[in-house]
Amino acid sequence: MNACHYDKRMDFFYNQSKSQTEDDWTETKLIMLFCFGAFCCLFIFISNLLVIAAVVINKRFHYPFYYLLANLAAADLFSGIAYVFLMFHTGPVSKTLTVHRWFLRQGLLDTSMTASLANLLVIAVERHISIVRMRIHTNLTKRRVTCLILLIWGVAIFMGAVPTLGWNCICDITTCSSLAPIYSRSYLTFWTVSNLVVFLIMVVVYLRIYMYVQRKTNVLSSHTTGSISRRRTPIKLMKTVMTVLGAFVVCWTPGMVVLLLDGLNCSQCGVQQVKRWFLLLALMNSVMNPIIYSYKDEEMWRTFKGMMCCTFYRGKRRSSRFPSTVNSTRSNDTTTSHYLEDIGGQSPTVNAK
Repeated sequence: MNACHYDKRMDFFYNQSKSQTEDDWTETKLIMLFCFGAFCCLFIFISNLLVIAAVVINKRFHYPFYYLLANLAAADLFSGIAYVFLMFHTGPVSKTLTVHRWFLRQGLLDTSMTASLANLLVIAVERHISIVRMRIHTNLTKRRVTCLILLIWGVAIFMGAVPTLGWNCICDITTCSSLAPIYSRSYLTFWTVSNLVVFLIMVVVYLRIYMYVQRKTNVLSSHTTGSISRRRTPIKLMKTVMTVLGAFVVCWTPGMVVLLLDGLNCSQCGVQQVKRWFLLLALMNSVMNPIIYSYKDEEMWRTFKGMMCCTFYRGKRRSSRFPSTVNSTRSNDTTTSHYLEDIGGQSPTVNAK
């Protein structure tokens, strides 16, 4: 029977797995990496707190999509907290950690990443249902959205706690991975493959949205004479979709592939040399999410400016020089709402011929 090593410190497991923890840690590039990570975390805290505050303050955002958006911001905010905790428990400090402390460090990262990914998937599905059914919002009630948010966090916490619950290599060090010295390679493979599957589902969902919008636009364009902005709507949607997919691919896929290679025990892949850079790259997704999902919405941006200038309540009744993307009785996200308003909210002008 294999002996368990819960009483060991992490230096024992790092030595067994031959993981690098402090090699060249004090070099200039790694100090710059640390500073850049701290700057990203600061931006994540400020931007995502603004998103959450905007959804709470502005009653025009009290709809299912924006509740999910606020939950995504909360997940990204948690991701920044997890990365800060990592920065103070990495490098030479890693070898001095207890097993439980290391589990906490990695569990926070896994939970935050899973929560962000699950939120992105739910938002994609919500937008798909809304567009296909020609509605600005889905039929999700506040109660259902709340249950959905709780489910997202329940799954994220469970996935982050799975190694602590027993799927680890503490009792069989021959199965330990290199990047995560007390994670079993089988769990690392499972975690990365499941995330990549979710990514593929998101790609399919967004492709279906784009194809549907393009098909509807082609049908309407042959029978209507719309404005320039109306004809540009499919282009705006395509740009937003490509931005979302591009950000996700760039930020997540490299790290997932590296973890998968480590889980498959690829000793010649050089995963140690790129692990810190790809972890920071994954963090950048939490930086981009507020920009992609929030700042493009002019109503959201006006709410941000109002909060930052402390004039939100004074300027709420003041008309903006920008047309709001959120009507007085309903709220939309930028691209989807424009498309739905153009198709369903305005009467097309039919050619005489």
